Amino acid sequence: MSPRLRPGQSLLLASLVFGLFFGAGNLIFPAGLGRDAGSAVTAATVGFLATAVGLPVLGIVASALTGSRSVRDMTSPISRRFAVVFTCLLYLTIGPLFAIPRTAMVSYEIGVTPLAGDSTLGRVLFSLLFFALAAVAAFRPGRLMDWIGRYLTPVFLVLLGALAVVALLSPMTTDPLPAPAPAYAETPLVQGFLDGYNTMDALASLAFAVVIVDAARRLGVESPRRMAVELGKAGVVGGLGMAAVYAALAYIGATSVGAIAQADNGGDVLAGTSQHYFGAAGLYLIAAIVFVACLKTCIGLIVACAQMFSDLFPGVYRVWAGAFLLVSFAVANLGLDAIVAWSVPVLMLLYPIAVVVILLGLAWSRVRHHLVVARCVVAFTAAAALFDLLGALPKPLAATPAVTALTGLAARVLPGYEVGFGWVVPALVGLAVGVGLAVSRRRTSSREAEGMGRGERLCHHDLDHAQTQGES
Repeated sequence: MSPRLRPGQSLLLASLVFGLFFGAGNLIFPAGLGRDAGSAVTAATVGFLATAVGLPVLGIVASALTGSRSVRDMTSPISRRFAVVFTCLLYLTIGPLFAIPRTAMVSYEIGVTPLAGDSTLGRVLFSLLFFALAAVAAFRPGRLMDWIGRYLTPVFLVLLGALAVVALLSPMTTDPLPAPAPAYAETPLVQGFLDGYNTMDALASLAFAVVIVDAARRLGVESPRRMAVELGKAGVVGGLGMAAVYAALAYIGATSVGAIAQADNGGDVLAGTSQHYFGAAGLYLIAAIVFVACLKTCIGLIVACAQMFSDLFPGVYRVWAGAFLLVSFAVANLGLDAIVAWSVPVLMLLYPIAVVVILLGLAWSRVRHHLVVARCVVAFTAAAALFDLLGALPKPLAATPAVTALTGLAARVLPGYEVGFGWVVPALVGLAVGVGLAVSRRRTSSREAEGMGRGERLCHHDLDHAQTQGES
């Protein structure tokens, strides 16, 4: 068994985990949640932490328990074809099609627009500079732990800490929190749970496994057992750090009402908060916070995507990294609204599948002997998640007759569909079907083995009888 990591090395690995996950959406979504949830902020935050922290940590642990280097390795026993398709969809979603472009545009809209205004030329020039800086680090993946773990994450925590500490010690308001917005009025816990999807971190936990495992190996971890322990420790410590920051941001959002008259999203909340406490200098502070947060996540995503695609398909790592940077640059300049609008349906499809893959990974010691269970769970979940995708399409598409007919059917037959959990019952049905098939196969195998044993005994009896007859 490999020697355990020293405390400093464990902290460095946890810093890498935190830095990889905490990016664009991780800043804006909890602040926006807090503002909208109002007096229901506690329940909404608990739901948010379940998907934004709990699932990513479980994803890291599941990768470690299965001894997998990547999500493809984890899902290959279920089906090689499914493993390739799911891996490609997952990496493209948290990579060049949605998450990487979002890091650039969130940084631009929150950090640059309040200072210099918005323009097409400004957006293009900023995204060009942003991805050029990301390329410098991404083209040197061997130094990823230094770039993110040693440098960018500590800088980010110092900058964000300056804002968070002031906001917590001197709240913007001490009046009772306002009534929650309609989405949080009845089921704030459920809405917070669904809001956590937007961070994409459960998907990222499966995607970042290849990066985190590689980093642990560079620190000297080799044996699968020690790898599971060290990745579990890093995931828990990094997750606790994320939970603390999320809770602080949600509180800031909840107490911002009154002090900040207009805020359309979490980015506006943070910009207004920074300006409230630090005046004009606050705009530069929030610009630096968002820029560092987004840059470090962008670098990690490019490295993870390029490493995975260079393993999946013939190609050189730098070629894939360069291709993803170019695609991300093009998508980013479509604008943040377009990126978010099209990412939500894809997330509604992939998130349920990712959740059951993570849960199956946690129970892998039992599941690996009964793969029919895993196959049924994934198949039933994926089929139900297709309806969630349809329901989350942009309004012009969601309103077409074919789509409304299918989503109406789903609302009638799938419990929980209206609140985004239409996949849960199908997943449980898949589990029951899989267990039934596994038990049936075991009984059939036992009967066949018993029949073969009886046949062998009869053969031996006949042979003994023939030998007896011959002797007589």
